[in-house]
Amino acid sequence: MTLTEDDSGREEADDPSGMPARGATTDAYVPSPRRRERERYRRTRARRATALTALSTLVTAVVLYLVVVGAPGWPRTRETFFNGQYAREAFPKVLEGLWLNVRLLLVCGAAVLVLGMLIAVARTLRGPVFFPLRALAAAYTDFFRGLPLIINLMIVVLGVPALRLQGVTVDPVLLGGTALTLTYSAYVAEVFRAGIESVHPSQRAAARSLGLSNRQALRHVVLPQAVRRQVPPLLNDLVSLQKDTGLVSIGGAIDAVRAADIIVGRSLNYTPYIVAGLVFVALTIPMTRFTDWVTARMDRQRAQGGTT
Repeated sequence: MTLTEDDSGREEADDPSGMPARGATTDAYVPSPRRRERERYRRTRARRATALTALSTLVTAVVLYLVVVGAPGWPRTRETFFNGQYAREAFPKVLEGLWLNVRLLLVCGAAVLVLGMLIAVARTLRGPVFFPLRALAAAYTDFFRGLPLIINLMIVVLGVPALRLQGVTVDPVLLGGTALTLTYSAYVAEVFRAGIESVHPSQRAAARSLGLSNRQALRHVVLPQAVRRQVPPLLNDLVSLQKDTGLVSIGGAIDAVRAADIIVGRSLNYTPYIVAGLVFVALTIPMTRFTDWVTARMDRQRAQGGTT
């Protein structure tokens, strides 16, 4: 009896007639020379690609550094925007103000999801009796998606206190959060509506055939699928909301941007703005990477038939 190798490199026993004896395999797996050669080639190609990537990145970084440092105005720019003394002074104050931005993100994010869902459901209601509700929801999304956020903030933060209404807050934090919620709920509503309309009508019909009402079919069948499909764009909207919380500083709220602005106004040095920007970037990157991970995970599940 002799040993032969199949395509995977596993050795199989042959009977004396030359036919492989199926089921008779060696206990230890021994890769074939062809397979070892392929693996060696893959490792070599991976090392070459890694080396080329590192080299090209290093060359690009050096070129950019030389271009920036070699600019005629670099000494003045370094002193104005990258001053270590003002960076150390601004960092703790910017971090203290960042806590306000984080709280705004959490509260406004929850409010945006709830309000956006209600608007999306209102836009997808069927029947002529719901036409006024659909029209109002469509007008809301069209208006606030078209209105620049900075103008919305100015109207709400500066205009509402000017009305001097009894019982209406004049706190710039609350008013700024309201403006953020109004704008972002319009965007999130369209994301939810796209998810609802992406669910095949047969899903609703099947739910109705099982005895569920329209409301029950929407709640238990349509909405779970719609929300699951729209998780990546929803996370992207929350990332954008996190950055735009810095705009509440136009009303005087002491957030990270306003804390930097106070130091800039006193010192006439713009390094605190760079510090605030880097802090926001450091807060945004984990959220962005988490969004990418969720998107890739859902793509893999969809490819395997795990989600619809």
